[in-house]
Amino acid sequence: QVQLVESGGGLVQAGGSLRLSCTASGRPFSTYAMGWFRQVPGKDRDIVAGIAWRGTTYYKDSVKGRFTISKDNAGNTVFLQMNSLKPEDTAVYFCAVVKSSYVYTRDDVYDYWGQGTQVTVSS
Repeated sequence: QVQLVESGGGLVQAGGSLRLSCTASGRPFSTYAMGWFRQVPGKDRDIVAGIAWRGTTYYKDSVKGRFTISKDNAGNTVFLQMNSLKPEDTAVYFCAVVKSSYVYTRDDVYDYWGQGTQVTVSS
């Protein structure tokens, strides 16, 4: 079992920044990819960014140049630095991990999920 705990959400004005963290504990995978997803009421969960254990990254087009995903050297914590935030970035953000070296954009392949953290961007 792997447990994921997100932190760092909150309320910020448009143009501001937030840094989300996702810390994994429990039985680690030797190869893995972690993704940050977000969900607004009434819509499907959508990938924002992902990072594989070797460092390969993926970004949704609408966040390229504004968001940066990274991980610590141990690979236990993944960060999502969000700059130039917009009201449309408002959502519950989830981190997830999949036993793979590939960053999947589909949410149904991920093995474990965090509980989510709310990000609200005011205009």
